[in-house]
Amino acid sequence: MSLGGSASEIRQWIAQHLDPLDDSVAGAGLLRSDFDLNPANAPSGEVALTPAAVLVGLVERPQGLSVLLTRRADTLRRHTGQVAFPGGRMDPGETPWKTALREAQEEIGLDPALVSLAGLSTPYRTGTGYHVTPVVGFIPPAFDLTINADEVADVFETPFGFLMDPANHEEHHRETPAGDVRRFYAMTWENQFIWGATAGMLRALYDRLFGAAVA
Repeated sequence: MSLGGSASEIRQWIAQHLDPLDDSVAGAGLLRSDFDLNPANAPSGEVALTPAAVLVGLVERPQGLSVLLTRRADTLRRHTGQVAFPGGRMDPGETPWKTALREAQEEIGLDPALVSLAGLSTPYRTGTGYHVTPVVGFIPPAFDLTINADEVADVFETPFGFLMDPANHEEHHRETPAGDVRRFYAMTWENQFIWGATAGMLRALYDRLFGAAVA
């Protein structure tokens, strides 16, 4: 299916391709990671990962779906200025969807009651030691935000169709301070450079929705 159907058809189709909101499946099954494009850099053996969750907020605009994204504050110690989904580490006893909604409210003031949760996308392991569950939810076009300037510098939307077009999935590489070469996905929308784990999770969502082979 393309993204050209009615709003209700697209919503139903996306939800059918996601895992249900169920503790027994959250974070289970297929795992994508920063190491998909860098298998030689993957740590050997078992590594304790910190559970986290993000909200993949799909805003239902009249012209089509868009994805709600943030640019992290320049004052943060880690991932300064990077584009990210609202989200963060899970508190003890929280489900991924509760974490995603709580963090979105704390970071950008998004009212959790406005979000219609659709399901879970493919879990993602970051190179910094997080096991992230992407929680997909639909957001009506009329909403107010209050940005927490301590965490977020900006909020913007990017067309979902653009992000789900593989022609826009660039592969970049950078040299790390240790001299290793790190490859990663990136999507460039206007003046926003979406890369790293955020781009990796979007690529994984594309693979899930459209059945592309895992890179």
